[in-house]
Amino acid sequence: MTSLTLLLWIAGGVLLQIAIYLCIGFWRHWQSYQALRNVAQQFDIAVNPDAVPEVVQAAAAAWAGYRTFHVERKTLEDASGQVCSFYLVPQDRKPLPPYFPGQFLTFALEVPTPMGSTQSVIRCYSLSDAPQSSHYRISVKRAPAPRGRTLPEGVSSNYFHDHVEVGSQLRVRAPAGHFYIDQSDAPVVLIGGGIGITPMLSMLYWSLKEQPGREVWLFYGVRNSAELVMQTHLLSLAVQHPNFHLQLCFSDPQGNDLDNHPSAPVHHHHGRVDVALLRRLLPLKHFHYYLCGPTPMLQSLVPALEDWGVPDGRIHFEAFGPASIPRKNSASIARPTNQPDEKASAVLVTFAKSGIQATWEPGMGSLLEFAEGRGIVVSSGCRAGGCGSCQTSIRTGEVAYIQAPDFDPELGSCLLCVSTPKTAVTLEA
Repeated sequence: MTSLTLLLWIAGGVLLQIAIYLCIGFWRHWQSYQALRNVAQQFDIAVNPDAVPEVVQAAAAAWAGYRTFHVERKTLEDASGQVCSFYLVPQDRKPLPPYFPGQFLTFALEVPTPMGSTQSVIRCYSLSDAPQSSHYRISVKRAPAPRGRTLPEGVSSNYFHDHVEVGSQLRVRAPAGHFYIDQSDAPVVLIGGGIGITPMLSMLYWSLKEQPGREVWLFYGVRNSAELVMQTHLLSLAVQHPNFHLQLCFSDPQGNDLDNHPSAPVHHHHGRVDVALLRRLLPLKHFHYYLCGPTPMLQSLVPALEDWGVPDGRIHFEAFGPASIPRKNSASIARPTNQPDEKASAVLVTFAKSGIQATWEPGMGSLLEFAEGRGIVVSSGCRAGGCGSCQTSIRTGEVAYIQAPDFDPELGSCLLCVSTPKTAVTLEA
């Protein structure tokens, strides 16, 4: 065998190995793709391959930790002056990464106290606009002290309204959250209650800009027109876009709130948003439903949608405390890794600092709710696994996550707001 022949055999062997490697890689990729399609078909979710690069781009472009922003503009958005929008520009002026319409920002605030000092507060607020490369926008509702109760007014919301002005600097984590609109062309129903309209606005503006042919219904529930956010802009969008159907629901209408004109693109209803209204107005189509609002609203609407026959894969929601919304058919929903077992038995939970032991049972909610129910004070912000303010060390035992958190807890710690005990557990709380 000559040297040339030997060299050709070696080159052929190398090429054969490369070909085998590429074939194996392609086969594994094809299997993953088929698995994704099977899951999508099972839950009747439209697959949009073009969305995958954007997912990767958004994940890669987001920053770690906190980034400094300054307030470029501050605008009141409702007639009662209770909702204010803040336009945030990065201090370094670098382009902002894309985010998914419906996600939120996490803020680390230093709020002044009556004693003249400051307290550190972490809070999350939904983005209320379509993604922009130059700025972000959040819209914050002032939370007054509850009537007839000794609870204080909302710390962070009142801080934003009273102390955050044009030019103020804020420390902000990158957009996060599992609640965002899909990028298919399936018709969609957006339901916002009160300030729960903010992620719906982000979804709406993105849909009308990027998918003008997509059918979008927005059911917006407030007490009366004085509480409507961005009313003029919403009415204008309803006139401009024939595929956008705006339905305003007033639980306590005032004056001319219920004036309807047969040819108008906007319709007003007396009462809260409920399934009876949806069944009366919506055509028979395979809608995806996105809901955000107070917990009582979702505790009513989510089971009612399930009873109506809407598949679990088409019901998406974010409540002011999402772990408290029961799902009748939750067993059929794909679960994240380390998901708690619904048939789990009672588990002993020890709160080391507080010196309290109690038995957790299925149905008692997250460990955060369990702790609060026993008078244990735990710092919390988003209550959805996004801000990390309820991060707590685990001394012994294991926990399971109700949903995959956006905030990555430190090793040996957990986020109480989205976890339940998997075994007997001792927590540093």
